[in-house]
Amino acid sequence: MNLTAQTPAPTTAKANGLTSVEAEERLAELGPNTLPEPEPSSPLKLFLVQFRNPIIYILLLASGLSLATGRIEDALFIFVVLLINAAIGTYQEYSADRAAAALRNLEQPSTRVIRDGVAGRIEAKRLVVGDLVLLESGDRIPADLMLVDASDLRCDESLLTGESMPVPKGRPVEGSPDETRNSMLLLAGSLVTRGRAKGVVTATGTATMLGGIAVELGTARSTQPPLVARLAKFTNALALFVGLAALVLVAAGFMRGLPLQDLVMMSVGLAVSAVPEGLPIAISIALAVSMRRMAARNVIVRSMPAVEALGSTTMIATDKTGTLTSNVQTVTEIRLPDGTDIALDAHTDLDRCEIRASGLDGDLVRERARRLLRAALLANEGTLVRRDDLWVAAGDTVDVALLAAGRKAGLGQEELNDRYPLAARIAYEPEHKYAASFHHGSDRIHVFVKGASEVLIEMADRMDVAGNAVEIDRASLLAQKEEMAARGLRVLAFAEGEVGATLAGGLGHGHLVDLVFLGLAGMQDPVRPEVPNAMKDCRAAGVEVVMVTGDDPRTAAAIARGAGLGFLASQVVSGHDIDEAARAGDQRLDEITREARIYARVQPAQKSAIVASLIRNGHIVAVTGDGVNDGPALKKAHVGVAMGLRGTEVAKESADLVVTDDNFASIVAGIAEGRAAYRNIRKVVLMSVATGAAEVLLFMLALPFGLPMPLLPVQLLWLNLVTNGIQDVALAGGRPEGDELAGPPRSPLEPILDRTMIRRVVQSTIVIGGAAFLAFQWMIAHGYGVSEARNITLLIFVLFENVQTLACSSERRSIFSVDILRNRFLLLSVLAAQTIHISAMYIPWLSRTLGLSPITPLEWGLSMLMASSLILVTEADKFVSRRRRDRSSRVA
Repeated sequence: MNLTAQTPAPTTAKANGLTSVEAEERLAELGPNTLPEPEPSSPLKLFLVQFRNPIIYILLLASGLSLATGRIEDALFIFVVLLINAAIGTYQEYSADRAAAALRNLEQPSTRVIRDGVAGRIEAKRLVVGDLVLLESGDRIPADLMLVDASDLRCDESLLTGESMPVPKGRPVEGSPDETRNSMLLLAGSLVTRGRAKGVVTATGTATMLGGIAVELGTARSTQPPLVARLAKFTNALALFVGLAALVLVAAGFMRGLPLQDLVMMSVGLAVSAVPEGLPIAISIALAVSMRRMAARNVIVRSMPAVEALGSTTMIATDKTGTLTSNVQTVTEIRLPDGTDIALDAHTDLDRCEIRASGLDGDLVRERARRLLRAALLANEGTLVRRDDLWVAAGDTVDVALLAAGRKAGLGQEELNDRYPLAARIAYEPEHKYAASFHHGSDRIHVFVKGASEVLIEMADRMDVAGNAVEIDRASLLAQKEEMAARGLRVLAFAEGEVGATLAGGLGHGHLVDLVFLGLAGMQDPVRPEVPNAMKDCRAAGVEVVMVTGDDPRTAAAIARGAGLGFLASQVVSGHDIDEAARAGDQRLDEITREARIYARVQPAQKSAIVASLIRNGHIVAVTGDGVNDGPALKKAHVGVAMGLRGTEVAKESADLVVTDDNFASIVAGIAEGRAAYRNIRKVVLMSVATGAAEVLLFMLALPFGLPMPLLPVQLLWLNLVTNGIQDVALAGGRPEGDELAGPPRSPLEPILDRTMIRRVVQSTIVIGGAAFLAFQWMIAHGYGVSEARNITLLIFVLFENVQTLACSSERRSIFSVDILRNRFLLLSVLAAQTIHISAMYIPWLSRTLGLSPITPLEWGLSMLMASSLILVTEADKFVSRRRRDRSSRVA
């Protein structure tokens, strides 16, 4: 079945619609009007994927060698570890897949059609090309339609095109044939905000614009999260290191003439010691803990690596409508004819808002503003009523915005309609550019008009100045309108007048004469109040922000200024500029995106191209959005952030994170949590790699000195998984240190093991491995049995792990300045690891398996004293690093 093979239906349709037989035939040929569903991964497939990792390959080989040489306990222990890791990974990924909501929530469950000459309601999925669909205000458009008939029709296409204002439909427009066609085309997924219409279906399913986006979203993500990429490099390098070390060990053993079985055992021990078996679990826990913390700050994580990816972000490409703004048209300013400005609160709680006017004539100014708003409420076809402590609106967004402004002034539409009974109404028509209403007075008919400024300025002959009607100054009023429009406001004008109480022939356009011009109202989709501070936090954290919107450049620039986004005029580019640059090649587009900060009149494909270009320019890109049109860009980015309240299910399905309160500031909080998660991961990696490297050093030193195998594979697994694992979990879940947003993001090219980490790993490796080797050699030389020497050497490693855990509690701050009690779980994990290890010495089956035996207090004390030496080395390194940073900051 090929849904994309549909061809546009003719713009005319049968008056009686399709017959039931025709509809069923087309449904069988073209398929249902549905969007594709992503195929979920089976638990078995997810389980098998967990084993595709170089580290896992090494451990599988080690398990096989142990089994071949008769070390069944070691083989079983390794295999159980692998099963636990795989089970945890499978559960996490399967849960994430189940959390993905259906992609098709924008599809209307049912719709009205004419079939067999009768209007009725059918399931939207049964629509076919050629069906005649009936629409009215509030309907979600179920398929792409070409209009046959329309009455005062407007559609909200913001979720598809990014255009924040409802688009008039149904009338030919001046310009190219494409513009005329667009005015007659209704897009699946958009919303009818006003009027009625009849249209013929031209495309269904994946052949619609919405379907095309859904198909694109079905392709695999092309961008790896930074953590995934870093871990892949780390594991590959680790696997190479283990392989080379094993070859060196085997070669040295052959030169010494060691039996093959001993070489196999030492190779297995080396592999087990070098591989940080508990690292995958610890990283998962670090991300899971951050997921819970983010959820408490209104950020829901759908993909675990996205936690760290958000913390790595160097560039946020944010949508405007519904992300930086509230996605609700709001009257924010009233300009009276004498130039008096009146500010209205943009707060959505209408009971807490007011008109702000001060000075000696404040009461008069407020009264004049209420007179203007009276005209706005009476010449209005929308409704705004309170139900169960919520304001419920219906009608055109501009009408609703004016009703809300009236509420802020203490005016109610119902009371005004009771006071001024409606006599007649002139509905808004695009060619007239105004709406008017006529109302009964005591002895006159009152006229109230709202509409385009240029039209009402010509229609009126007087204007309100200080409460008096004076001769109109058209030039001054037009200048005021232009000044408001230049600030990105949508400007409407208002006027009133009177006509005789009895008129022959009814009321109409001809009676709109001798009007008094009342003033202008400026409205916009206001910036959320928390956004400017969030922008400051982004700058402090070194995260750049760009706006990508479908609105015109002037409106976008005005919103950006209000949001606190700094930019120059040359940094505002349009979708047309992006297209021209893309045709010239990636290099030209990358030049533009290196400088641009505002992208206006951008289409979905252009938004994806912008994101791809930012990535080529070396950024870790987070994309925010709430519309269907944002889906491809959300999926292309390193991390996609969807808005949860107003966001479409398509946007949420495409995103890695969902902000439940649609608050841009929550994204900044998420960045802080992401950075804290990465810090914790680094601590775990340092702990695991340093311990493993010290074990490798112990093995490599023991061989040339002719010493027996220092630790058995099962003892190494006990170290890496149990005693070390408990402390890894505590490090992974450590609290943020509080300065996560105090500096710039790390370089996208920075590996997990950067220069600082490598230096500290080397230091810890030399201290731990060297001390353990000296102790093991001394014990063998002074008559200790091999089992006894291994027992104490194992204890020394556990104590070094305890000290290392405390030293890792902060990368920069001294252990003596860190409030250990703030992370009580970390302190408890150290005590628990030591307690479990000592307890294992007294549990028969466990001590027998691990080769443990009780030790004396003196042996424990001497081992503890040896382990404490690591504190001196670590603190010295931190001190030198702090001095170096302080000098660098003073020079800067």
